[in-house]
Amino acid sequence: MEQQRVRISDIAEELGLSTATVSNVIHGKTAKISDETVKRVQALLEERQYIPSMAGILLAQNSSKIIGIFVNDHEKYEHHVLDDAFIASSLNCLSEEIEARGLFMMVKKAKNPEEIIQFASMWNMDGLVVIGFCYQDYMYLRNHMRIPFVVYDGFCDKTERIVDITIDNFDGGLQVGEMFKRNGHKNALCISDNIIGVDLERMEGFKKGFGAEHTEVMVVPMTKSERWEHYRKHLDDFRLVSAVFAVSDYYAIDFIHFINEQGISVPDDISVVGFDDIPMCEMITPTLTTVRQDGALRAKTAIEKLYELKENGDVGTTIRLPVQLIERASCRQYK
Repeated sequence: MEQQRVRISDIAEELGLSTATVSNVIHGKTAKISDETVKRVQALLEERQYIPSMAGILLAQNSSKIIGIFVNDHEKYEHHVLDDAFIASSLNCLSEEIEARGLFMMVKKAKNPEEIIQFASMWNMDGLVVIGFCYQDYMYLRNHMRIPFVVYDGFCDKTERIVDITIDNFDGGLQVGEMFKRNGHKNALCISDNIIGVDLERMEGFKKGFGAEHTEVMVVPMTKSERWEHYRKHLDDFRLVSAVFAVSDYYAIDFIHFINEQGISVPDDISVVGFDDIPMCEMITPTLTTVRQDGALRAKTAIEKLYELKENGDVGTTIRLPVQLIERASCRQYK
């Protein structure tokens, strides 16, 4: 038998208070109510599992204090987008920043901007952080939604009423290319699943640092099974280069696993570098050389700029944060 729904009058009667007092606590109108009474009401609301509980309290206020984090549920993640180490690390940094400000974080996977608008409006969100979508999606959000948002790990040509929190992808690739050149490598391979946006910036930086004439680009399938089949077909190509730059740590680690199965050693036969510096980089053998981005700084900047955008809707800019090459065991001097 379904449990009977708890009413405001039930809470009021149990505490010996008026229904108006209980209602005011629920809707955040507590200026004329003692702290002790507020705590008593909130405690009993929780205990009795009053509906709509916290959701109703937040939605009834002008400011819900909810920051929505929307992650592109792209096919390349194969239904495991929140398991991705870069995404998980980003969410952790954003959570720390949001909770430190006394706000609430709500995470939602989405495949298109319409989903974002519907969900964000339903929860009366204060602002959004949007991760991994494309330029057309950001333009759609800007033109169809009043809630302010910042772009996180995206690529925007125009930033009117949008704050794009990005990193110096070109410089990251440049640092990798220059390191390979210093180490005496003569031929290198760049691995990516596309040649647009931030990945293109990383590859162009690499070519600048290493030399475009000595760099080959391999565009690989997004799904692992298809990607490994692609690698098998091009196994001889890997024996022609001494260095590989993958545009993400995920692809770098995946590549290391593949070539190890083929009897090719890292770094004795080939040096490998990734991008992002996810925690797994220090857990694999050999540890992975990579480009580090400061996730905590990026999260702090994102939330700061989100509230600036909320105060002044005309603000729009691209903020490019610095990156740092972290050298580990997956690279060595070319002999």
